[in-house]
Amino acid sequence: MPNLTPKSLSNHPLIKGDTVKLMILAALAIAICAVFLGKGLTADNYEFFLSRRIPKILAITLAAIAIASSSLIFQTITTNRILTPSILGFDSLYVMIQVLLVVAFGGFSMVITDSKLNFLIATSIMIVSAMTLFHFYFSGRPRNIFTLLLVGVVLSSLFSSITGFFTMVINPDEFTFIQGSMFASFNNINSELVYWCLIPIFFCCVYLLRLSNKLDVMWLGAENAKSLGVNTHRLTMQVMLVITIMVSISTALIGPILFFGLIVVALTRQLFSSFKHRFLMIASAILSIVLLVGGQWVIENLFDFNTTISVIINFIGGSYFLYLLMKNKLD
Repeated sequence: MPNLTPKSLSNHPLIKGDTVKLMILAALAIAICAVFLGKGLTADNYEFFLSRRIPKILAITLAAIAIASSSLIFQTITTNRILTPSILGFDSLYVMIQVLLVVAFGGFSMVITDSKLNFLIATSIMIVSAMTLFHFYFSGRPRNIFTLLLVGVVLSSLFSSITGFFTMVINPDEFTFIQGSMFASFNNINSELVYWCLIPIFFCCVYLLRLSNKLDVMWLGAENAKSLGVNTHRLTMQVMLVITIMVSISTALIGPILFFGLIVVALTRQLFSSFKHRFLMIASAILSIVLLVGGQWVIENLFDFNTTISVIINFIGGSYFLYLLMKNKLD
């Protein structure tokens, strides 16, 4: 039996192959971003176009990192590879909060027009709601993962129903203030909010990277993790807090994208053989950037804005989710 030392593991062919793939993927992400930024630039128009494209690229990048990382870690905590925070109704909760804020304060109030204040209020409500739900679910006896899925589907339907009801009774002029929150869009990016979200996304990623070793153990199951000295309940609540913040940021920046996290994480696990969360977080984030930026470029230049990327993602992701459900049932 070979001596599995850290040095021998670093020379393992699979790990070397993963490193090469990651470097190629990173180069592809840089090339796609460069093409997206540089298309049609001249000495006369570069200031105008870059002032619009840089915030858009930055928003897509931040949202891609948030969606990929939160989905990957959420699957580890739930020990299930078909669940993402979006499936549990986080996106629907964000949209419902925006509708209720308009109903309660009006479309011209500070909580709507001030993007920073709106983001703080929506994120705080989401954090309190999500942590309350997860506290009751993950505490006590072990729960069936399908119970969590059922709770998420029911809550998502409830939030969508409340949203639909109030959008029918509010003033049509005020409806325009929440219409942008209901669909994913990369065309009306709030540049102030983009730069302001850099700090929380950075600290969330750093915090998750610090927890990566414990998350590696957590993938073995809660009981095995406990026997290895991991406080699973504390780790779960810490990670859920970070996930909620990331979902809030991504939804505030570009709107809800239901199945994108599922697609990215599944492709990452197929492309790379590593089980290390530190590596998978970086790989899934880069892959997410490639897919979102590349998809938006295709929408703008090949489809000429005749469709939106969220429609394509939800169609492909929904079909893939049904495939995974049927595959797990047959297995």
